[in-house]
Amino acid sequence: MKLLTEEIKKKIPALYSTTTEISSDKHGVFVCKFFDPCGSWTWYVMEGSEEENGDWRFYGLVDGFEKEWGYFMLSDLEKVKGPLGIGIERDIFFENEEVAKYA
Repeated sequence: MKLLTEEIKKKIPALYSTTTEISSDKHGVFVCKFFDPCGSWTWYVMEGSEEENGDWRFYGLVDGFEKEWGYFMLSDLEKVKGPLGIGIERDIFFENEEVAKYA
């Protein structure tokens, strides 16, 4: 599965365009959701920008060992292979959702 489509790329706000707004009151919208189908980790994308090398750096909520805000790279998500050889998936049914529901 392609994690980042052209359609999603167009919807993602640029890095640092909304973080000042969300850092204090956690308002905003998640654009897409990635998850580990063999585990419990989930990544919610709020912002992102393409790097010079073509990789994408995202900012959002990472729900792993605990929930935390941070940056993560598309290439890192694409490298993950779980115990069954299954990689990270994108929730194709996920629609833009308010941050407040998750934070």
